[in-house]
Amino acid sequence: MRDRVFSGARPTGRQHLGNYLGAIQNYVALQADYDCVYCIVDLHALTTVEDTVGLRDNTYEMALDWLAAGIRPAETIMFVQSQVPQVTELHTLLSMVTPLGKLTDLPTFKEKVRQQPDNVNYGLVGYPVLMTADIVLYKSHLVPVGVDQAPHIEFAREIVRSFNYRFNTKALIEPQMKNTEIPKVLGIDGKEKMGKSLNNHIELAAAPEETSQRVMRMVTDPARLRRNDPGNPDVCNVFSMHKIFSSPAEVEEINRDCRTAALGCVDCKKLFAKNLNKSLEPFRAKRAGFAAKPDQVWDILHDGAARARAIAEETMKEVRAAVQLPE
Repeated sequence: MRDRVFSGARPTGRQHLGNYLGAIQNYVALQADYDCVYCIVDLHALTTVEDTVGLRDNTYEMALDWLAAGIRPAETIMFVQSQVPQVTELHTLLSMVTPLGKLTDLPTFKEKVRQQPDNVNYGLVGYPVLMTADIVLYKSHLVPVGVDQAPHIEFAREIVRSFNYRFNTKALIEPQMKNTEIPKVLGIDGKEKMGKSLNNHIELAAAPEETSQRVMRMVTDPARLRRNDPGNPDVCNVFSMHKIFSSPAEVEEINRDCRTAALGCVDCKKLFAKNLNKSLEPFRAKRAGFAAKPDQVWDILHDGAARARAIAEETMKEVRAAVQLPE
């Protein structure tokens, strides 16, 4: 029997290159070796939003992108968090063994308080507990994360140990970290991490024309002021993307010609836009196919939730018995 992998992402709508390179392509690859459970964590999203306008649409758009990228729902459980109510039950029980002081001392909590000082809600404080419930509810063995997220998984392990010790049980599995190479994908500004909030992103599902327009706005070598100035590809964000979406021969040629000023930044960006659009053609065609059948997408999510609930209920039977709650 294969180990089970769990990962979740907040419904932010249409996904961009940063989402794909940082997480989605890894989701797809893991399906070859693991039983995968992928969750659109809409309850988590509620901790930071002022209203829920667009939440359902964002969930749908994210599902489209995951499916188009290669998530295979016949073998992978893909679902929406709120459609498995057992997660909130487990969250409540885990909160009984989680010290409040540890939650408020977490760097991620302090950062959120700085970001949204007028919306420090109970759910924000308990976010790591709900995250732990997400993971352990499905008897997950592994959680794919970057090294910077290791403290989150270790805290989840601490909660599991506290619960199992308090109630003298082995009902919950301590999740292990599966280190993944998560690149920091810079936005078109070449400075900040790609994200919608900064409007420096390139959507996977954008039309080719829009993609090309966004690429042409990308910042290249900031020290290269004139066309005849030699450039430094090592500090050029466009060149870093060429390494991913262009052929090795093209990358070598760009590297050489940029340094000698034989290739200008405009032509460099035009070539990247061409290669990026070509690379995204299969994704966009597949996405359009799913988008033409929205009921099918929701059926996939509902089926995934039903399969997730079956696992979740078995886990909760063990948890309730350990806590000695009445049947």
